[in-house]
Amino acid sequence: MVPLQQFDWPTSLGELLAQYAGLLWDVVAFVLAFVVVYVVGRYVIVKLVRRSLSARGFDRTVIQLATTTARAVIFFVAVAVAFTVAGFGSFLAAFATLGGALALALGFAAQDLVGNFVAGVFILKDKPFQVDDWIEWNDMSGVVRQIDLRVTKVETFNNEVITVPNSELANNAVTNAMANERLRLQFVFGIGYDDDIGEATDIILDDAWANSDVLDDPEPSVRTTELADSYVGLESRIWIEDPGRGKFKEVLSDHVTGVKERFDAEGIEMPYPYRELTGGISIEEVSGLEQVNVTGD
Repeated sequence: MVPLQQFDWPTSLGELLAQYAGLLWDVVAFVLAFVVVYVVGRYVIVKLVRRSLSARGFDRTVIQLATTTARAVIFFVAVAVAFTVAGFGSFLAAFATLGGALALALGFAAQDLVGNFVAGVFILKDKPFQVDDWIEWNDMSGVVRQIDLRVTKVETFNNEVITVPNSELANNAVTNAMANERLRLQFVFGIGYDDDIGEATDIILDDAWANSDVLDDPEPSVRTTELADSYVGLESRIWIEDPGRGKFKEVLSDHVTGVKERFDAEGIEMPYPYRELTGGISIEEVSGLEQVNVTGD
């Protein structure tokens, strides 16, 4: 081991500054470059991003995410510029290579997470549905209770909560029954071939007009839509406002019940499919045993 006395220690402040002047300059250059880039980016670029997204109508959650990401990017850019100005380019190149490899590995590992994240951004931007909307997708339905960047929480009509990945809602057809102020309801009433279509139509319209939840404009209407094997189909079309699953079910139930009761009172049949079997039964004795034969059409 070399004794400390054999080192060439600087004997004055001038010699100290002369010996480490290069290192001190690199440190000062690093700090100044980092501060300038970070401050300019923080107070210019971040504000520009926030105002641009706000002007385009993006959701507040998306704006906060974008500004947070912009701050992180500005921080790393400031560090990179500071290292370059200070003369540590080789270190920066090695760090960039390592960072790129790590980013690639993380991208493959978290592609589903990233997909849900991007889908959440588009849902918040395009607004195909909002909180408290009743939606249907992939044979499922419910009321939207919460929209996050990764998942959407939907409450079913059995009071269950489904956590749905945003990519599933963004990549599939979603029906939003509450997207407009009014909703048309349809139901097909079947009457017998011997019944009067005009009389049945009047009964359906009278019941619709009597329901206070059914709108007068657009007015209720009835169309003959089916000539089935056992009935003639009359489709009732009524409109309601402020649609929701509960109101939709209630109004339709009241309408169907009212029409059924009036059909019964007026003697209008609502037939159901039936099949008539004809034929006979014969009994034969074969080798001491009785055999039953059934014939029919």
